Amino acid sequence: MTFGYMMLIVFWTFILLGLMTIGGYFMFRKFLKSLPKDDGKSDLDWEKFYISKSKHLWKESEKAFLEELVSPVPELFRDVARQKIAGKVGQLALEKKEKQITQNTLIQGYIMATPKRDHKFLRKKLKEKKIDVTPYESYFDYSPEDYRNKKYAARSRKETP
Repeated sequence: MTFGYMMLIVFWTFILLGLMTIGGYFMFRKFLKSLPKDDGKSDLDWEKFYISKSKHLWKESEKAFLEELVSPVPELFRDVARQKIAGKVGQLALEKKEKQITQNTLIQGYIMATPKRDHKFLRKKLKEKKIDVTPYESYFDYSPEDYRNKKYAARSRKETP
């Protein structure tokens, strides 16, 4: 074997190890979300529960608005983001006993389900649509700092405004 060929093998070894590490990280995060909490249900179970219970409340205009809000999310993660946001919106709508999901509830759910770093896009999108953000300012406090905020899920289920 030549030195160049050996270096190619070493290079590809590091590339493959890096890609497997990245993939493992995302798989591990999904695994953590599927672990049952104190109430016996995982975060994913709660999301699916609220989505199934509130599915009949969604109007086409709200579905389209949700699609517009998750559009900047990379396509690979868009389904996960959509499910998380729809679960939170469904939870809010059921707790408020709404007959239909309103744009107000959708915006509240989006704020509470997404990390703070994603709110810049929401503010920009609401400004484009000429929707005032001031009524929603208090909900920005319920948003997780980042995805590792483990206390957020339990707190938001108990303390929704």
